[in-house]
Amino acid sequence: MKHGARDLFGRLTGWDAAVIGLLVLFLVVASLVVDNFGTGRNVSFLVLDLAPIALIALPMTFIVATGEIDLSVASTLGLSSALMGAMWEGGLPIETIIPVCLVVGAVLGAVNGTFVTIFGLPSLAVTIGTLALYRGLAFVVLGDRAVAQFPAAYTSWVTGTIPGTPIPNLLIPLVVLGLVFGVVLHATPTGRRVFATGANAEAARFAGTRVTTLKFWLYVVSGAVCALAGVLWTLRYSSARADNGAGLELAVVAAVLLGGVSIFGGTGTLWGVLAGVALLASLQNALRLADVTNEALSVVTGVLLVVSVLAPNVVARIRAATRRAGPPSAAPPPAPQTPPSPMPVARSS
Repeated sequence: MKHGARDLFGRLTGWDAAVIGLLVLFLVVASLVVDNFGTGRNVSFLVLDLAPIALIALPMTFIVATGEIDLSVASTLGLSSALMGAMWEGGLPIETIIPVCLVVGAVLGAVNGTFVTIFGLPSLAVTIGTLALYRGLAFVVLGDRAVAQFPAAYTSWVTGTIPGTPIPNLLIPLVVLGLVFGVVLHATPTGRRVFATGANAEAARFAGTRVTTLKFWLYVVSGAVCALAGVLWTLRYSSARADNGAGLELAVVAAVLLGGVSIFGGTGTLWGVLAGVALLASLQNALRLADVTNEALSVVTGVLLVVSVLAPNVVARIRAATRRAGPPSAAPPPAPQTPPSPMPVARSS
């Protein structure tokens, strides 16, 4: 009973729970202080803004939990948007374009996964390279022009709201995918393997986890989801451009780390990540309403990224130091004293 209470207390005082509490507090304060923050129209824009970050953060949570990273996510989004524009301009139907974009995104993720797992290259170096490569390919495909006039049925659904509410329709696929990723991460053997790999890849391998295969498919899924985010981004703005989503990778990484996923892997929760996404998007939205410049928004994102890396590690070290210090344990009772045995007396003959 006491052990269960300690576990519950640990969950309630964990980093992800603190982020959720901070999110609720910020939403209340911003609604009271910032003009128009709590209006239905602004809530709709807020959800539309956070949707692509949240989508990309879902597979990114898995990747970071294994101790890896993917910095090419925004470039994959941009290349997907550029391909969508080029194919639409070429006369292909939208029903063909969307599946092709998803397949191409999966292939781009497979390229990352191959270099990281088969060739054993550091994921940071690989995805920095593909960040530039995929963005360059996007400009090769579409150049610096924009393609518009996508089917109204698709664009109106993406920008529309659930009848009778200010909540965008875009929240529906986000919730569905969030539930799927959440169940997989926290309620299946795959999720346990993800955390085990991040905690100790060699130990996970000896325990039967196919670490290379697991990481490879995580990158494939990440590429496909980023391509989906590119499709939704294009339909939302009704504009396919090669520079769509530029710089979005920093917001995604900041949200994942802010949500409590360790940069070294092995720990984290998906609901903490989603709370981090919502907190970051809400903060940026409130600052925009307060007429803060984009440069200042970049500074805020950078500060949150640094804080999200440092704070959980500082908290973990403080807890470890507290446990080591601990309350002084009671001294053991002294051992009973036995009277010394008498010295033998030598007898004279």
